[in-house]
Amino acid sequence: MSLIRPRAASRRGNREDGEKPFWISFSDLMTALMVLFLVALTVALLAITHEISETEHRKTEQEQEISAFLARLQAQIQNFPGVKLRGSVIDFGDRARFETNSHRLSDSQAALLRSFVPAVLELARDPLGEKWLKRVVVEGFADARGGYLHNLDLSLRRSERVLCALLLPASGPEALAEADRHMVRELFLVSGASFNALKNSPEESRRIELRLEFREPDEAAVQRTDTSVDADLRCPLDRP
Repeated sequence: MSLIRPRAASRRGNREDGEKPFWISFSDLMTALMVLFLVALTVALLAITHEISETEHRKTEQEQEISAFLARLQAQIQNFPGVKLRGSVIDFGDRARFETNSHRLSDSQAALLRSFVPAVLELARDPLGEKWLKRVVVEGFADARGGYLHNLDLSLRRSERVLCALLLPASGPEALAEADRHMVRELFLVSGASFNALKNSPEESRRIELRLEFREPDEAAVQRTDTSVDADLRCPLDRP
């Protein structure tokens, strides 16, 4: 009996010795895979963090440069009493009111627009304007009287009337130069808002505003085309 027991113990010991290298190797493999996973995760987190930092940097740069652009525009607006800048909206106040159910501009209102818009175009041509200014939306508004669709059409006609005042040839020192008329065609867009943005009184609601829209940091600039100005000397709104 004493001779059999050591042999059993020896066989058991040999089997355990044979298993040990396999389990040690498997453990090392799992450790290595875990290390590789942690390294890959760290690299991915660093890349995402860097991308977020770059995006935040571009957004901060955009906000600062647009603020500088608007500050320069505010300085220009000081030369036009009654005109105000609210955020990125140019409000003409009492100087661009319409009569009830009318889309016509007086001679003085048309002259104001033709003398003011070149100041906006001058800023649009400078580096900050070329970099960030996307478009200028001419928004017409109506008061609450009348039907919705009627007022929608009326407010759109008021914004179109502004484009007629700017694009059609005019006499006098406030007439737009040919280059400015080309740029108005490329940069300006008309919009009618009906009575969705009422003011305190019907008179204040019958107005036009210029809303500046700016590009996003990753938004490509629109390639402007060399378009010719219409030779028609009449506003379509005045045609029978």
